[in-house]
Amino acid sequence: QVQLVESGGGLVQPGGSLRLSCAASGRIFSINTMAWYRQAPGKQRELVAAITRGSSTNYADSVKGRFTISRDNAKNTLYLQMNSLKPEDTAVYYCNADIRAYTSGAYVAAPRGYWGQGTQVTVSS
Repeated sequence: QVQLVESGGGLVQPGGSLRLSCAASGRIFSINTMAWYRQAPGKQRELVAAITRGSSTNYADSVKGRFTISRDNAKNTLYLQMNSLKPEDTAVYYCNADIRAYTSGAYVAAPRGYWGQGTQVTVSS
């Protein structure tokens, strides 16, 4: 079974920084695109940033120049460095990954998306 576990959220003042991590574990064959999403109260979940296995990235306009997404393929881990945080960045942040997992023996399933449980980020003075 594949799991994604986020960490690194918390309370920070405006202008501060946080670094989120997302570790994938389980019977993983390969991980393709990984991404961070966020959902603020009363709003739809939105894409924050995504990164391919080859490290091509894209960002939401609202976080460009402030957030940096990266990954360590050897550790199956995704990161999000968040700088110059604003109150409007307050949300639950979710990790998403497109993963091919082993099912039984040497059989590899088709890729599917997996989600982490989310980590709360609160930006407030």
